[in-house]
Amino acid sequence: MSQDIVLAFSGGLDTSFCVPYLKERGWAVHTVFADTGGVGDDERAYIEARAKELGVASHVTVDGGPALWEHFVKPFVWAGEGYQGQYPLLVSDRYLIVEAAIERAAELGTRAIAHGCTGMGNDQVRFDLAVKALGDYEIVAPIREIQKEHTAVRAYEQDYLKQRGFDVRAKQQAYTINENLLGVTLSGGEIDRWQAPGQGARGWCKPRGEWPSRPLQVKLGFVGGEAKTLDGKPVAGHTLLAKLNHLFAEYGVGRGLYTGDTTIGLKGRIVYEAPGLVALLAAHRALEEATLSKQQNRFKPEVARKWVELVYEGFFHDPLKTDLEAFLASSQRCVEGEVTLETHGGSVSAVAVDSRHILNAKGATYAQAADWGVAEAEGFIKLFGMSSTLWAEVNRK
Repeated sequence: MSQDIVLAFSGGLDTSFCVPYLKERGWAVHTVFADTGGVGDDERAYIEARAKELGVASHVTVDGGPALWEHFVKPFVWAGEGYQGQYPLLVSDRYLIVEAAIERAAELGTRAIAHGCTGMGNDQVRFDLAVKALGDYEIVAPIREIQKEHTAVRAYEQDYLKQRGFDVRAKQQAYTINENLLGVTLSGGEIDRWQAPGQGARGWCKPRGEWPSRPLQVKLGFVGGEAKTLDGKPVAGHTLLAKLNHLFAEYGVGRGLYTGDTTIGLKGRIVYEAPGLVALLAAHRALEEATLSKQQNRFKPEVARKWVELVYEGFFHDPLKTDLEAFLASSQRCVEGEVTLETHGGSVSAVAVDSRHILNAKGATYAQAADWGVAEAEGFIKLFGMSSTLWAEVNRK
């Protein structure tokens, strides 16, 4: 009798390969697709049909959008930093996928979990550490198992599937594509060869020639640093992000080409598209700049960078991440108001901010008017710069 194993499944090349590979080694494969909001009805139906075609023992689709917003998007926007100053952690849905797989394993009474991560990337670290943090499970990673014997892993996977009568979609032959509520990442092909991305390396964001001629304006309302309204109407977080993805992708917002230092030490080069997250971050930062104190604005990026590093490198369940989130949550208590975003295409700007917590001085406006005089200004400058001035005086030749 075959032993049950739960496979985190996306319908892509790697997880499609895993199904017959595991079956041929005596496993009864139960696939779980954690729908984190990045795919439409057609793609969701394709994933379910693909699982059935591959001959899985069972397949379930789990709605992961609300959990992804609550456990990742909200603290990520509070942090306001990308990894290495750019990358918006678009594959952080992996942690919610692990939780969905473990829930399914509990239903089936098995402690075997499989994933389609390679031994070359970061996702294997995220999956394995998340599983280990949540319990004692056997982890099976077929792609890691084959890569010692087959250096051209993707070509081997494609041939393996074709020999068993399973087609491989054209876009999966050229690129590794990850798509969820957070955005799209593409790697492989000419991207890995440090060349300009080809026409096929495109996800949601429209190219410049297809941008609408009229600018787009969107108003976001925040309470406690969390986006709650879109153009004045209350919207659930994961739905709001999906709407922002659609609106700003039409204008090509949120697309980037990024090279980063991966967890295992390689250089990782990807094309990413995150129209909704980039818009959210722009609005939130504008509101923070106006409502946080000078010291908060200076110190908070240090906490944010550490939080981002922990999430990027797989330490989603590390207690330090929880500690940092407590600080981030505290910093958001006065981040409340509305921000108007505007784009003409390619980038997005926060053009207006309205909040009762804006730190306006009643008697002064920067570079315009002040309720202090010359003596006060000169005294401040003298004391503020005393150390530097003294050094110059003592060491002047």
